[in-house]
Amino acid sequence: MLVSNKFQVTIDGTHGIIIPHKIAQPFKDGGHSRVALKASVREREISFHGKLHFYKERYLISFGKRYQKELGVDRTSEFTLQLLENQSKYGVEMPEEFQAVLDSDPMASDGFEALTDGKKRSLIYYISRFKISQTRIDKALIISENIKMGVTDGKEMIKDRR
Repeated sequence: MLVSNKFQVTIDGTHGIIIPHKIAQPFKDGGHSRVALKASVREREISFHGKLHFYKERYLISFGKRYQKELGVDRTSEFTLQLLENQSKYGVEMPEEFQAVLDSDPMASDGFEALTDGKKRSLIYYISRFKISQTRIDKALIISENIKMGVTDGKEMIKDRR
């Protein structure tokens, strides 16, 4: 598995982290534009997934306010980052509640697998943002029912039609 050394970063602009070429290039060369990341400051550490973007001759990773708040940093903070080869099936970690709903409903699972990778990730991120397990289950059930009805529009997929 491809793993970078830990390196110091700050937030560039509002929501991005510049990744040095020597760190990013082995991942890009290996066909890994989506990566797992570990960010740490003091005793705090978070793990998340992201995409290596190449923009204006530099590599960037998005690091939104949610991650900034979770790690306890702002635009002036320096913290440690490490890139790891993404081993997840969808480019992000699948919530166990969503996986259980899909496992219990082959029709919904087949419909989910037929979606684009981006739509799959969007739905996974949507469900992941809920803290309460029962809420994640309820949202997963709504999405699976919409998938079975043939709904493919992202905004429509999360609507409760009961």
